[in-house]
Amino acid sequence: MNIVQIDNWQDYLREGEQFLKTADGAFRKKAKAFSPDTLYNITCMAIEKLIMAFLMKNGDLAENHTMRDLLFALEKHLGHVPGLADKLMYLDTFQEICDIDKYNIVIPTEQDVIRFLSIGKDIKELLHPDSSECVAQSTH
Repeated sequence: MNIVQIDNWQDYLREGEQFLKTADGAFRKKAKAFSPDTLYNITCMAIEKLIMAFLMKNGDLAENHTMRDLLFALEKHLGHVPGLADKLMYLDTFQEICDIDKYNIVIPTEQDVIRFLSIGKDIKELLHPDSSECVAQSTH
């Protein structure tokens, strides 16, 4: 089977890493402009970009961009990864915004933010363990 990569996957990887670095730095510095809710959204964007980069590199896309749909697309390539489903489903519990009748947002705590950032780092390591080298090469 010959995989045809989807163009610009490196852009998604670079952006995902940048979002994750921004969220982590803002949390560590206790930047007031970055509320726990904002850090949730930035970290989830990072995770989405990292997953999309992996999928695009492997010639695939997710049906939608909820954590559940991203998980489903990943499992087609990786099979079952212990703990991955729990991590991504946990992230989906903070915002249910697809259905206007069931619109729900939970404001995360500082402990939640620590967990979000850890999940983001785990996803990066799982999907792009050598990504710093790849991003550096893709920008030249």
